[in-house]
Amino acid sequence: MERIEGKEGDKITLSEVNFISDGDNIEIGNPLISKAAVNATIKKQIKGDKVIAFKYKPKKRYRRKVGHRQLLTILHLDRISLKG
Repeated sequence: MERIEGKEGDKITLSEVNFISDGDNIEIGNPLISKAAVNATIKKQIKGDKVIAFKYKPKKRYRRKVGHRQLLTILHLDRISLKG
């Protein structure tokens, strides 16, 4: 998941949930499920793999190489709750 502010071990609540399934019952939001929430714990704050963007124009001596590493958060999902 993209970077979420917080330290390792912090507990957070994600209230923007699109889809919930418990095996038999499926609930899909339009666009979100208003009564759903996910409680999670931040495990790590890391950087993703390097992605290289390389542009060039043949026969023109134009070359541009740029690298990028996305900031990521690893979460442990503790509980998915559906109110009501």
